Amino acid sequence: MPDNKRDYYEVLGLEKGASEDAIKKAYRKLAKKYHPDVNPGDTQAEERFKEVNEAYEVLSDADKRSRYDAYGHAGVDPNFTGGASQGWGGFSGFGGFEDFDLGSIFDSFFGGGATGSSRRTAARRGEDIHTTIMLSFEEAAFGCEKEISITRIEECSECSGTGAEKGTAVETCTRCSGTGQVRSTRRTPLGVISNTETCSECRGSGKTIKTPCSECHGVGNVRKSRKIKLSVPAGIDEGQTISLRNEGNSGRNGGPSGSLLVTVQIRPHPIFTRNGTSVICELPITIIQAVLGAEVEVPTLDGKVKYTIPEGTQSGTTFRLKGKGIPRLHSSSRGDQYVKVFVEIPKNLSKKQKDLLSQFGDSLADDNYEKRKSFFDKIKDTFSK
Repeated sequence: MPDNKRDYYEVLGLEKGASEDAIKKAYRKLAKKYHPDVNPGDTQAEERFKEVNEAYEVLSDADKRSRYDAYGHAGVDPNFTGGASQGWGGFSGFGGFEDFDLGSIFDSFFGGGATGSSRRTAARRGEDIHTTIMLSFEEAAFGCEKEISITRIEECSECSGTGAEKGTAVETCTRCSGTGQVRSTRRTPLGVISNTETCSECRGSGKTIKTPCSECHGVGNVRKSRKIKLSVPAGIDEGQTISLRNEGNSGRNGGPSGSLLVTVQIRPHPIFTRNGTSVICELPITIIQAVLGAEVEVPTLDGKVKYTIPEGTQSGTTFRLKGKGIPRLHSSSRGDQYVKVFVEIPKNLSKKQKDLLSQFGDSLADDNYEKRKSFFDKIKDTFSK
């Protein structure tokens, strides 16, 4: 592991022991801040984005987080395996962290035959990969096709995952005869005691590699950068995750690959806001339009539509445009758009305009102002008691 790799909790701005919700919230905030689409050409932001994704990938997974809390970065290093006797080494004689569990400790003290070896050679699913994608308001509403760049662990193509150089073979460990464990006995005053421990020659795999693969150094897998095509469904919302099966890290010993988990973030729109499948829009109208009524153009996701504002419309009134909202996920139906009008009071009036407005005001009676009349009637009733 690189010595200069930052602590994952520090990367997300959290304390050790932070809750799952706190981790998710911090991740979304930082992923949006440093997303390449928001910072085009900024290599520092791109590196921070990768760092944030790497931290979240570990801390959002209970098993990985447990290993990280116990052993630091080495505990979640995918190359830190208990495979060949050459290459990547082990930890305190127990092989890679992926093979380390309490069961193997009990096996070493109380026997257990080939149980430890069978664990190490069993097929295991690859780990999931987490990343985020930034969408425009419209892309999230109507769906789109995207191409995303990821880095994942794949089976080494040079050795087909064996870890051995082409033309050579993986051999059965001569020390443990392929069991992955070595049994020893010793005499004590209490009698003969048998002890079973992980084979130090093959680190429990039962196999040895005389000539490691020059590409993967005997590990059997390598990190590769890939571009993945992603189909974004119409109606997806902020914070939702798209799962692509078998696009994550490759499995072990013939196990399936993990998934690629893509969390969606949406750029703010200059006009619209969203609440589920509803679209909200604020529309300014003039005092004349509010008083006399008017036909206005209202922006929607489908373009502009005409709407008739009724006479006497009050500021803050909300109108509904049926079926002009966000498509429902995996459905042909759509939500509605809500248009909230507010009356804009004119400024910078000329003297003539002020005089005309004053004359107009003088011509009005209390009955022309229902809310104002009702308000002052309540005041009169309240303070006359």
